[in-house]
Amino acid sequence: MSATLSPVRPRRRRPYGSWLRGTAITVVTLVFALPVVWMFAAAFKTNVQVTDPSVGLWFTPTLDNFRAVVEAGQIVRSMGNSLLVGVVSTVLSAVIAVPAAWAVGRFSMRRTGSVILVARIVPAISLLVPWYYLFARMGLVGSYTVLILSHMFVSVPLIMWIMISFFAGLPVELEEAAHTDGLSAFGAFWRISLPLAAPGTATASLLAFVFSWNNFMFALVFSDDRTQTVPVTLFNFISYASTDWGGLMAAASLITVPVVLAAVLGQKYLVAGLTSGATKG
Repeated sequence: MSATLSPVRPRRRRPYGSWLRGTAITVVTLVFALPVVWMFAAAFKTNVQVTDPSVGLWFTPTLDNFRAVVEAGQIVRSMGNSLLVGVVSTVLSAVIAVPAAWAVGRFSMRRTGSVILVARIVPAISLLVPWYYLFARMGLVGSYTVLILSHMFVSVPLIMWIMISFFAGLPVELEEAAHTDGLSAFGAFWRISLPLAAPGTATASLLAFVFSWNNFMFALVFSDDRTQTVPVTLFNFISYASTDWGGLMAAASLITVPVVLAAVLGQKYLVAGLTSGATKG
């Protein structure tokens, strides 16, 4: 007597999971997108329209805020300062941090990794007073040098902490084969490990540049009118008596463009670096 097997019916997928996932994505997108949309919309409004709750997204746009901000000249100068400080500090930090991260990840320097973690969690504001005293005695306050050095204090541990997992996840057999072919340890790093870790390097460098571009605390303390960066320039739109909301939103929109362009142009490496770090770390 043979038993008949009934065909297995495929389970119907419940729409609740996809519905909840779509709802969650929509809510998160709105939470992050609405402030940005409001900022760009307010940049084309007058101060009266910005403070009027009845004026939504339907209004007659004006370019007076952008015209006034550009003609003042300070925002253009400060964007140049931020670009200079951000690029130089990021490049110098990557030159120092990437080889150091390779050494820590390849040779399992746990104590060095702990020191890097401590440097990451120490609040930078606790160092402002001794830094200001030291740099003032050296005559560096108000120069680009002090801004670059202060930003590197955060960028170097940030890049190292991200890159350690990338180098630790690379197959050690590749470097051993390079040693067999006659390459030194640094040669194997330069020709084998560094090209393979290019996505991670791009990701870490972009995050370091964004930190430098948005940093307000160091620039407020260490810069002057000549070396002022964009966050401090934005702060100047806020006074004791009133706030120039139109000019503030126009300036904020202008300084957002370089970061967005950097993220769009480096999206390929950014996504590859984040996913690679997630699987290897």
